[in-house]
Amino acid sequence: MRLLFLAAVLPAVFLMVQVYKLDRKEKEPVDLLVGLVFRSVLSVVIAIVLERAGGIVLPMLLPEGTLAYNAAYFTLVVGLAEEGAKFYVLKRRTWDTPEFNCRFDGVVYAVTVSLGFALWENISYVLQFGLQTALLRAVTAIPGHACFGVFMGVWYGAAKHCERAGGSKTKALLRRSVIVPMILHGIYDTIASLTGSLSMILFIAYIAVLFLLGWATVRRAAREDLYFG
Repeated sequence: MRLLFLAAVLPAVFLMVQVYKLDRKEKEPVDLLVGLVFRSVLSVVIAIVLERAGGIVLPMLLPEGTLAYNAAYFTLVVGLAEEGAKFYVLKRRTWDTPEFNCRFDGVVYAVTVSLGFALWENISYVLQFGLQTALLRAVTAIPGHACFGVFMGVWYGAAKHCERAGGSKTKALLRRSVIVPMILHGIYDTIASLTGSLSMILFIAYIAVLFLLGWATVRRAAREDLYFG
């Protein structure tokens, strides 16, 4: 049981630490980040409720089992529910905190919430399905959530910067911080739901591109970080 718990938790914690190390301007308080991980439980609960509601409504609009249904379900139900729930927890706790004084802080916060979500979700999966599931999710779902968090955080940090600078695009940037990871999440799950060898190749290719783009984005965001004026 202890081994399963560690297998479920360590991949998410490892990636949190890697992003935390990239924050070179001013490290975020550890207690704030740990608090975000625990608050992520709320995002899991919210996502479950929304997904169940969406699973009831969507079949009334589209025939189940079709590609259109799967794409809509995994993007507009699962993607929006999970990324929207993460965003709710993220903004509620960090938007007005005095520690949010650099653009890259938004990335650190969003990745922490996203990986907190993945951590709690992973514990549930691993306890049900065992170590093999932990190993598979360690190289797919966990880094995937980290990437979704990166893209959420880049736009979230930009929105805060815009607000502090007196700009007019804050709300638009906040919307992007949900829409972009929602779409990426939806594509990920839709491809994963396909069957056949070509689908597996497509899934691996998508994961590779997503991870490389996510890693390049987080490194560039760290390199170009700046304090709010």
